[in-house]
Amino acid sequence: MTLDTYRPHLKWIYRPFVDIAIKIGITPDHFTIAAFFVALFAGIAFYFGEVALGTFLIMCNAAFDSMDGAVARAMNIQSRKGDFLDHVVDRYADIFIITGIFAGGFAPWWIGVFALVGVLMVSYLGTQAQAIGIGRYYGGVLGRADRLLLLIIAGLLNILFPAGVYGLPFLGWLLVIFGIIGNITAIQRFVYVWNELNREP
Repeated sequence: MTLDTYRPHLKWIYRPFVDIAIKIGITPDHFTIAAFFVALFAGIAFYFGEVALGTFLIMCNAAFDSMDGAVARAMNIQSRKGDFLDHVVDRYADIFIITGIFAGGFAPWWIGVFALVGVLMVSYLGTQAQAIGIGRYYGGVLGRADRLLLLIIAGLLNILFPAGVYGLPFLGWLLVIFGIIGNITAIQRFVYVWNELNREP
């Protein structure tokens, strides 16, 4: 079970901000595009070693990523076009942030690539399940909401303890976790979808 499944239960947190956004004319696509740029700048911040700024921008990305869907639901304008844009931006955000971390020297490049494979395969299998008619699947250990929360925690730990553990910064260890648990989650999702397909007549 991932944090993504709890998003519908957090409406009470977003509702005041959703009401303000609708009142001043901010659309879901505005939040989606904003999420794209703050993720890009977060990756750049990590590349230049600005962990505090990068962590703050990840917080902004998490907020904007939640608000686009919340505003769309409140305005009853959910669409496949908006969903498609949101998923494309989310994948770019993952790439920007993770690449910024390992390109900034917080982890060796091969750990960064390992993390990217895990993260991208988790997202791919979740949406591919929907594409083949099974329905979008958020199961497994590590979803996007989980990754954003862990990135924020690792960023804060990196600020407090920059030396890290056993020579690797906390952000670097997080990429190791993303690689291991991400690929485990991808396998879990694959097995679930495969079993669902086997049940079809």
